[in-house]
Order: sequence, then C-alpha cells, then structure tokens
Amino acid sequence: NGAGKTTLFRIIARELEPDLGTVTISRDIEIGYLKQDPNLLPHRTLFEEVGSVFEDLLALEKKLHLLSDQIAANAENATLPDLMIAYERVNAQFITAGGHKFETRLHECLGGLGFSNADYGLPVSVLSGGQKSRVALAKLLLQERPLLLMDEPTNHLDIDAVRWLEKFLAGHQGGAIIISHDRYLLDRLCNRIVEIDAGRAYGYPGNYSRYVETKQRRELTAERQFEKDQTFIDKERAFIAKHGAGQRSKEARGRKTRLERRMGAGEFITNAPSKQRSVRLEFSQSETTGGTSLRCDDLIMAFGEQPLFRDLTFQVRTGERFGITGPNGTGKSTLLKIIVGQLSPVSGSVTLSPRLRVGYFSQDAAALEPTRLVLDEIRATRPDLSEQLARSILGRFLFRGNDAFKPLGALSGGEQSRIRLINLILSEPDLMILDEPTNHLDIPSREALEEALTDFPGTILVVSHDRYFLDRVVDRLLVIRPTQHAIYAGNYTFYVEQTEKIRGSERVEDQPTKQTAKATRKPTNPSKVSSPYDHLSVAQLEAKIIERETELAVLHARFGDAEVYKDPDRLAELQEKTEEIEAELSQLNEAWDGRLAN
Repeated sequence: NGAGKTTLFRIIARELEPDLGTVTISRDIEIGYLKQDPNLLPHRTLFEEVGSVFEDLLALEKKLHLLSDQIAANAENATLPDLMIAYERVNAQFITAGGHKFETRLHECLGGLGFSNADYGLPVSVLSGGQKSRVALAKLLLQERPLLLMDEPTNHLDIDAVRWLEKFLAGHQGGAIIISHDRYLLDRLCNRIVEIDAGRAYGYPGNYSRYVETKQRRELTAERQFEKDQTFIDKERAFIAKHGAGQRSKEARGRKTRLERRMGAGEFITNAPSKQRSVRLEFSQSETTGGTSLRCDDLIMAFGEQPLFRDLTFQVRTGERFGITGPNGTGKSTLLKIIVGQLSPVSGSVTLSPRLRVGYFSQDAAALEPTRLVLDEIRATRPDLSEQLARSILGRFLFRGNDAFKPLGALSGGEQSRIRLINLILSEPDLMILDEPTNHLDIPSREALEEALTDFPGTILVVSHDRYFLDRVVDRLLVIRPTQHAIYAGNYTFYVEQTEKIRGSERVEDQPTKQTAKATRKPTNPSKVSSPYDHLSVAQLEAKIIERETELAVLHARFGDAEVYKDPDRLAELQEKTEEIEAELSQLNEAWDGRLAN
C-alpha cells in the first residue's frame, strides 16, 4: 500500500499528468476504468444506473415502439411504406448493436455480482459502499471496452462473486490491467505481473506464483552480485590507496578513473538488497493439548423471518486450523459472535473446552487509543518484551524504523488492523478466532500474518474470503451456503477440486438427455429455412409474439437470481432456453413484418 499503484492508473486514464515521461495509447483503444470510489448518480435506481450503459440501445428501442404505434395507426395511410422503411432501418441498427441480448447480459451480470431482483429498485443513494462498488463493476463489464483498468475489483465481493468475475474476465476478448491483493485471482487470470517497489517498476512474466519464484531468484542473484561487486570495489580501493604515491601510481590513477566511471554508469550494485528480517515469534505451549477445543451442535440462527443457517454441527480439534467461508449473508460472522457469546442462537449449543483462553479478532472492533505510540501499544499487551524484541516483532509486521514511534491515530486502517493482530497473537490465546483478518491488508502484510499464524501453536478458527490465505493456513474448511453447509477435510483448493468432481459426474450422467434435446432442436437460422409461421394471420402472429415476449421476460428475470450463477448447468440451460425463444421471436417478428408489407 502507498507504492503508487492507483496514481499510476490515474496517469494512464489522463486524470493526472506525470512529472516526467509519457503514456502512449493506441488511437483505436477505448479504456474502461474501475475506480475504488465510483462516481454514481444518487437519484437513479440500481437498475437504472447499470442500465445507463445501454442508453443508446434503450433510445433505439423506444424509437422502435414509437414507429410500431405509428405503423398500427396508419395501416391504410399512404405514409405506411415510409414508416416501414424507417422501422426496418432502426430495427437493423438495434439488432446490430445487440438489442435482443442486452437485457439478458444485464441480468446475468447483476446476478453474477450478487444482486437479486429485489435490489433493482433501490436508490443508489441508499446503497452501501460495497454495493456501489459492485454497481460500478457491473457498468464497467457491460461496456465491453477493449482495455480495462481495474483498481481492486474484488473488494466487497464474496467468494462466489469473485469466482464469477474470474470466469467473466477469462472470456474477455480484450486486455486488462488489474491492481489486486487477491493472489488467487492473480494466479488464475494474469500472464504478467508488474511490481512497484521503492519508486521503481519490475516486470515478471507469468502469474503470481511464477512472480514469487522469479523474484526470489532475482533477489538471491542480486545479493550474490552485491557481495561480488563489494569484494571487487574494496580490492580496487585498497590497491589505489596502497599505490597512489609509489612506482605504480600511474596504474593506481588509471584504476581509480575506471572504477569511478563504472560506478557512475551503474555497473555495480552498491546498496545491499533489502531483506525482510525473519523474526520467529516465541509462544509458550498452549495449556490445552489434545481433544476438542470447540463443539457446535444443531445450531439454528435467524433474524426475524430471515434464516441464516440451521442444523449446523461441527467440532474443532485442539491445535487445528479450521476455516469458514461462503457467500455474504450466510451468517459466518454471526456464527463467530455466537461462539464468543455475543449473540444467542435460536436453538442449539456451543461448548468450549474448560480453562480455554479465547482471543477474538472482529471486523468491527473498537478504535485504538489515538495518542498512544505503536511501540507502547504492543508492550502494553506484553510488558515482558524488551524494546529491541518488540521492534523486531513490529518489523516482521512491516513497521520499520521510526514507524514504532508513530501515534496510533496516524495509522491507516490496514496498519491499525496489523496492530490489533499483533496484540491478539502476543496475548497467546489457546483458541484464536479471526473474522476476515486479511481485510485492508496488502500482500506483504498478508504474508506476514500467514507466517505468524504458522508459528502459533494453539487452535485457529478463521472466517475468510481470501482463497490464497485459506490455502496456506487452514486444515479443514466449513463452507456455508444459503440452503446448506458442508465440511471439507482440506484447504480451499481441495474444496474446489471436490466440487468440480461432483459437477463433472453430474454432467456425465445428464449428457444423454442433453444430446437428445440438442438433436431435436429446430434450426434457428431463418435465412436457411422457410418460416413455419407463414400460414398464421396477423392477429395470430401478434398473439404468439406477446406469448413469447412474456416467456422471455420471465427468463430474463431468472437471470437476476444470484443462485443461478452458482450452478453452471442451470445457467447453461437458462441461456439455451433464452436463445431458443429469442430465435423463435425473431422469426415471428419477421413473419409479422412480411404480412404487414404485403
């Protein structure tokens, strides 16, 4: 954080001018820019704001309706041929611009990002910050610009919405530059990584994991080269100092000139490569060993008529790293509050091991004392720490040098989160309960936290949507969904592999049915077959058009159901049905146009 990533985006988008250098963009490239703080019109509804992307199509559609009304009103009038020509011209523009598909795309995008039909009418002014970010993301994706600038696109997205976004971007025909702390996304989508560090940009081929490997090799090479260069420089300087006034003074002056020239040209690494100090935290052994630290039996929780989860039963063994994930609104944070006694379930029980010391990191913790210094804050938690050891621990969590003497009120949200995490870890609980601990943390901070949790000898229960973090930290994973929950004996990648295996077997079982359905489908290209509706009257055609348009409206509404996007087979089936009706509707409209022309 603070390296200048967002500033670089603003320069590329022409919002800022660089002090030096240039930005060159091809003339035919339109850029779509997703900001962290979107600029939306508060008086619009959510649906109107996202639909504003299609203002040109909506204007054409409105014009088509107007021309249709005029055609109906002037059926016996001499102006009818001119109206028909105008209608055909506008209709061709509408079809070319994707007029018959934009509503499907709109519903698909909103559903994939977690919005339901009930959200469509909400005024933008009442949306949360996270909802506004998702509205801006939907608008960006629907614009289909050749180059996307995306500043933290996964902020405020739950785990399902992030997976949907990855699939969407994987199918994007243009390019994208993505600022992100989501390492899993960077692994799956990116084929080049640029790191900005200490005012310089370093490019690496490949995804995030490849970048980590390459960077480690680069740093090791730089360290070895630094040592080699220092040995050579010291040797040359020793020779120059020894022979500066003797018989070999001419040689010494020549060596001095060459050395200064090479150093001035930057041929040597003269500054030691910065290395993060590896400080292992010393923990005392947990008082509870073996057995079960936590049991939840038959938990049911609801707020009013809104159920969160039911019949939730699991146990966490002592020393285990137990993760919880799932979409927003399924009660993950509520479950943690029930476990620590802040909320009571509708029914069921929570049993904690006797004498268990519990440490809880919540998302909505009270603010730190703003005037207290960083160093004093962690030594208040552990008075036994010497100043040197305390500063070493702070260094591990990226508080270096004079950072230790900053007042807490001067820290960013991410820095304050790190202080709270340090305090929790140093308090040495037997059971550490963490609610989204990587929120507001950049990648180095997340890695520091992961290393500290690796050292921690006690039990960890953590709610997180950070898939990379879950892969590195947890041994078992509870996945909570709106209508079900399941426990997987592994990390996030193991969970994905298991669900893909299940879906794969279901697709194989359904394949004969799908092949039969495809074999009996009617051809949908009207240019290659005669219309099956030539025998119908105008009234009959209009009745069928109304019937099909009603069916299509129902299908479009189903695209607004976020649950559809969690099942690829349901989504494919819905898209296939929509395309069939759209094709039939196109034939009906063509037949209706032909009957009017005759």
